[in-house]
Amino acid sequence: MAVSAVSRHMDRRATELLTAPAFTAWAQAMSGVIDQHDFLTTRLREWCLLRTLALGEPWAAEELTDASDWLQCTAVTTQIVTAPDVLQLLAERGRTRRVRNAAHHRLHHLKESG
Repeated sequence: MAVSAVSRHMDRRATELLTAPAFTAWAQAMSGVIDQHDFLTTRLREWCLLRTLALGEPWAAEELTDASDWLQCTAVTTQIVTAPDVLQLLAERGRTRRVRNAAHHRLHHLKESG
């Protein structure tokens, strides 16, 4: 139950700080608190990857294709990530059909609008 509460708090706070400079310090502080919990550590690492994608910073394809269904789904179903290369990779190699289809549709809409 405590892990669930921390997870909800972490998700809420990460959403608020995602593109803010304060995210890095917050993530470092959180990593020290949650280091004994695999799920929370993974979720924080994936929030950091989502931030990388949102800011257009360098990322590795393996990081994204090996990421959880949650991360891939969040990347394609929200407006956080708009980079065509991210969406193209997920359209081709997303873990689930839902992710692949959502990425394909987002790519299509990006091409139509821009």
